[in-house]
Amino acid sequence: TNEMKKIITICICLLAFVSISKAQTVPAEFKFEKETHDFGKLPIGTPASYEFKFTNVGEQPLTITKAETTSGTVATFTQTAINKGESGIIKVTFSPAGQPMPFSKTIKIISNAKTPTKVLYIKGETTN
Repeated sequence: TNEMKKIITICICLLAFVSISKAQTVPAEFKFEKETHDFGKLPIGTPASYEFKFTNVGEQPLTITKAETTSGTVATFTQTAINKGESGIIKVTFSPAGQPMPFSKTIKIISNAKTPTKVLYIKGETTN
């Protein structure tokens, strides 16, 4: 009947609207090429850097608010919002000091991503 067709059409329209509005609320999300970098052997007193490259695989723009590091490590990052499908970098510089020994450092990335705290790792061994 016509009444039944109207009800079905309304239901389909509502379902489509809910699906579309749901798709627009997918949060920003990182997809890193690599989450750990091994510097290998690093001479003490010689800083070394590595760029962690990532893509925003979410729908919303991705904004990094902070990169927390531990001693001897500095991180800089893309300051602008990274839109869906776009890429950015987090550059980590480690300055080896002290005695020759293995090292392992974490870089905590704070952002508006689906996973608001992301941890990256660097490691290696300092040498004379």
